[in-house]
Amino acid sequence: MKKKILAVLLSVAMVFGMAACGNNTAGNQNSGENVALEGEDAVYRVLYSSEIGTMNYLTSGTSADQAVAANTVDTLIDYDSNGTMVPGLAESWSYDEATMTWTFNLRADQKWLDHTGAVVADVTAQDFVDAMKYVLDPANASDTEWLLEGVILNATDYYASLSDDDASNDMAFEEVGVKAVDALTLQYTLEKEVPYFLSMLGYVCFMPAYGPLLEQTGSEFATSEDKMYYCGAYYMANWEPQVEHRYVKNPNNWDADKVYITEIVKTYNAEASTVGPEMAKRGEIDNTTLGADIVDSWMKDPSTSNMVSMEREDTSYSYFYCFNFNVYKLGDDWQRTGTGEYAIDEKYEPWNWEIAVNNENFRQSIMSAVNRVNTVYVNTGDYADPADIIMNTITPTNNIVRDGADAYTTLDAFKDIKAADFYNTDEAIAYRDKAIAELTKAGATFPIKMLVRYNPSTTNWEQECLVLEQQVESVLGTDYVDIIVEAGPSENFLSTVRRSSDYMFMKCNWAGDYADPETWVEPFYQRDNGDGTFHRGGRYAYLAYAIVDDTASADTVKEYFTLVEEAKAITGSDQEKERFEAFAKAESYLIDHALAIPYGVSTKAYIVNKLNVYESQYSPSGVANFRYKGMKLYSNFISMDEYNANKK
Repeated sequence: MKKKILAVLLSVAMVFGMAACGNNTAGNQNSGENVALEGEDAVYRVLYSSEIGTMNYLTSGTSADQAVAANTVDTLIDYDSNGTMVPGLAESWSYDEATMTWTFNLRADQKWLDHTGAVVADVTAQDFVDAMKYVLDPANASDTEWLLEGVILNATDYYASLSDDDASNDMAFEEVGVKAVDALTLQYTLEKEVPYFLSMLGYVCFMPAYGPLLEQTGSEFATSEDKMYYCGAYYMANWEPQVEHRYVKNPNNWDADKVYITEIVKTYNAEASTVGPEMAKRGEIDNTTLGADIVDSWMKDPSTSNMVSMEREDTSYSYFYCFNFNVYKLGDDWQRTGTGEYAIDEKYEPWNWEIAVNNENFRQSIMSAVNRVNTVYVNTGDYADPADIIMNTITPTNNIVRDGADAYTTLDAFKDIKAADFYNTDEAIAYRDKAIAELTKAGATFPIKMLVRYNPSTTNWEQECLVLEQQVESVLGTDYVDIIVEAGPSENFLSTVRRSSDYMFMKCNWAGDYADPETWVEPFYQRDNGDGTFHRGGRYAYLAYAIVDDTASADTVKEYFTLVEEAKAITGSDQEKERFEAFAKAESYLIDHALAIPYGVSTKAYIVNKLNVYESQYSPSGVANFRYKGMKLYSNFISMDEYNANKK
């Protein structure tokens, strides 16, 4: 079977010419002892092919943008390489249960730097207050503001008051539960008991920002390296879009002795995934990803086999297939414009898709026809087991851990789902036949066009989509479904495609924001605004439009939302098990009714890399995983033997 899959991949893979870059004569294989580099030698060089949209961590919801802040702005709490929470900018903290107030004691003598490395101000508790005020201002359109709602006292009401055009209704920010007691004492008062609150502090909406700079720059904050200040392990010395990102070590950082890489230089190259391997061979860059189409040749070639290793496992991300329940154009507020204009090109017959996606038997037919072993194989090849990647839940295994064990996906509610194999051709055909009868009666025509989008800058995603197309159409027939694979833009893919509702079916991902199952409903659940509209939610599947449009799946979506709301309401500090069981019931319902299709955790890509990935910080939520702090740059590329030893 693997040979057949490989044949498909080779038949669809695009062939690129390798561009010779520079005259570096470095050898293409490891030699001598692999030692950690220091000082001027510890400059990490890497290519990137997709430009970030902004460095404004207070507004951006994309992981690429947030990765900049992860390395340049510190958080109150931090993590070590084993995932243990440790102090960050806060030396210590305490909680008063009676008032639901957390108090954090900040480190003294922490500084804000500008892009030249010059000290401009002290980091104080007020910086956290000012940053939260910025996040809670609707004018700034923060993508992570919703994380504060229902958590920080009066955050929801304050945001709503500013959203009203009548300024006389504006609530005073002083009523929001964040306060600088003094320069080094910060307090958060909660709206309700939030047992996972500490784990939320590793996320961008809880990061500090220098208030006077926010006031000075307004909407221009962090739109260039000279419009942002830095208090993390590095400062951004140069951000020249589609040219270079250059990070320089911050010598004033409280943890500077654990920052071993002195400079990070990321150079733009639109063909990074193609030219990267050859540049690594020539010693011009220190990290690149290997596509599945060349891993085999590298592993069998003595001159390159000891240059290949893998990424670290990442249980903070979950991948899943989304069905898009909204086909109409959305406005700036992510509500429909009301014009009736389609968000999806009319050549794909979005009106027909709207009927199909709201038919459960249609969704079940697709779910049963997707062979995830084949699609995962596109990325793993022969050197990894797809079973290590595939999972049958949205929440990753071992993401929510108590006493060293998985405390969530092992619950009884998941028992049948965990044991299931979604891929079943007999069931797929049975669902198809039921769907044909129901959809015909509802006015649909066949084949159902199903637009599948991908980001061309993501390694192997196109090939994966083509394998998906081949296998689903071969099971269900092209007279039933016509899968159309189409590239989106490599720049601003999320905002252009998923957040603009310009797809029908797509593999999506979500990173947990805190150590609780509530974070894993965020791509799907949308809160009822009480006026016939729903909160935008995570802007993934737009399930709420099944309710708004009173479609055939309205009751199914209503039930899922109800189950989520029942689980969210269980907040007692002694009710964790009950809370987890309620969320497990909701997640199982989502999957049982094919409102989403679980896929797996992040695929461990094959890489050519001079970093020991197991020296990196690790956390199942937040941005710690993006940090370079704690990692050393080595003289040679890490071999697979070294990788396995480092893992142990």
